Parts: sequence; structure tokens; C-alpha cells
Amino acid sequence: MSLFSVDLTGQSAIVTGAGIGIGRAIALALASAGANVAVNDLNPDRCETVQQEIEAAGGRAISFQGDVGNRFQASAIIETAREAFGRIHILVNAAGIYKSEPMAKIDEWDWRRQVEVNLTGTFFMTQLMGRVMTDEGGGNIVNIASTAGHNQTITEGAGYVATKSSIIGLTHQSARELAPAAIRVNAICPGNIAEADMPAPDPTVNAMQRVGTPEEIASVALFLCSDAAAFITGQAINVDGGQSML
Repeated sequence: MSLFSVDLTGQSAIVTGAGIGIGRAIALALASAGANVAVNDLNPDRCETVQQEIEAAGGRAISFQGDVGNRFQASAIIETAREAFGRIHILVNAAGIYKSEPMAKIDEWDWRRQVEVNLTGTFFMTQLMGRVMTDEGGGNIVNIASTAGHNQTITEGAGYVATKSSIIGLTHQSARELAPAAIRVNAICPGNIAEADMPAPDPTVNAMQRVGTPEEIASVALFLCSDAAAFITGQAINVDGGQSML
């Protein structure tokens, strides 16, 4: 499958949670489109590996190990990217944690950790980058939510569902508040995507009867970051093979 093709030469991006899965696919896709990419992940080996992949393909990247759920580290990610690249045009909030437990058995630490990374991390990065982008003339923010944040609940994972639903709400509100500053904010809601850190999807539950790939999510992210999506903001787009319509 070929990626949606855009030219982002001269632009720079930060991608959180970029060491694996959807975040990694988006970081590689942005770099392939010509963007400089700041690769963030909680795991330093993962983000350094993605940086090396980008550089081996002729792109420009830096890696920064950091926890987006910590405001000081979130700020450091942004400042490090700005020092390396100058203006940051694109932010992709892909960092996320999934914990598979029935609601009756979720302990407080697991609940709070999912809220910190999935929701609070998205908020910190959006708030901080929103200020920077406002001063610099605009930009694009893409949040990775989930179809579980709409109406496609899952067998287990109350913390994941709650935070992904909240990301959709945050996307709507951020888009409204940041629109006057020429900042577009949208969310992608993946469903039935094969990811190493998530349960294996069931291909029979969507209309297309197959499992999606992180690269197919990356194509939608490229579209949202491109001029082709210049009049799109505040949207939460399902990318799920038609599962949400069944």
C-alpha cells in the first residue's frame, strides 16, 4: 500500500509515542514527505531506532526520551525540537497506554497512569504547542484517539476508553479555541488496527473484513497535516474498515 503523497519539505514535526506502532508509522511518513521530525517515546531505545530509520532514508530527525504526562518533560520535548529545527509546524499526539483489565480490578496506579499519558499528556503538548504555534503563525495538531472513544466499547479497558473519549472532547474544544490563531486540531480514531502493544483485532467485526495497518493511519495523518485538509478542523475521523457503521 502506498502512502498518501504530500510535500512537507521545510516543515518540522513533533510526534509523541513515536517508538512503536501508529506513532512510529506517522513519524516515518512525515519524514518521507520531507518534514524534519522530533521523535519522542518513553523508551529511549525505541525513539533512537526510529531516528536512525529516518536518517538512513535521508531524512532529518532527533530523538527525545520523555514522559508527556510530566509537564516539565513535555516542555523539554518542545524546546529541544525548536532548538534543533526552529519553527514547529506539526504536532502529533500519539503517546498512549492500554491496560487490559475489567473495571472491577483496575488499581489506582494503572488508572492514573493512563489518564496521565493518554489525556494529560495530550493536553500538555496541545496547550504548550498551541502557545508556540499562536506566536509563530499557525500549525496543525493531530491527536490519536480511538473508535473506543466514540461508541465502540471494548471487552476490557475502562481507563483506555475513558481517556480516548476525553481526547475527542479535547480535540473539539482545542480546535474551537485555536482556530483564530490558524491552528487546526483534528483527531484520528483508529479501530481494528494491528499494533504490537494492543490485543489482536478481530477482522470479522468490520465491513471490509480485514485488519488495518499503522501505515493506513499514517496516511490519514499526512492528509490532515497537508493543505488538502486546509478547511478541516475539530473532527474525529474513524479509520476502522467500517466497523463503526455496523
